[in-house]
Amino acid sequence: MAIKAIVRGRRLELDVPADWPDGTEVEIQPLGQRTNGDADAMSPRQIAETLAAMDAAEPMDLSDAEQAAWEAELRARKEGEKTEFFEHVKKLSGMWEWLGSSSTAAPRV
Repeated sequence: MAIKAIVRGRRLELDVPADWPDGTEVEIQPLGQRTNGDADAMSPRQIAETLAAMDAAEPMDLSDAEQAAWEAELRARKEGEKTEFFEHVKKLSGMWEWLGSSSTAAPRV
């Protein structure tokens, strides 16, 4: 069970389940640094088995039609990302122009 907390004034604010008695020990870690200590580590045997399975995997061959469809999807995604990027640039440029001007008008968004 995960419990979320927020840091405010160097203290944690959180709500815990009502059935947790006082004195229940918990471990708190910042998100992105989750670990179960050694429980997350693979043993040398597990590493060897994983590498052997990866080596034994057959390469995936795409038909010409599948390859073309995949490349078309990548191009479309790239164009969409470029469009989105330039929209953000335009929005941010308007905000910077407003910050640099002596006008008190709100930024264009």
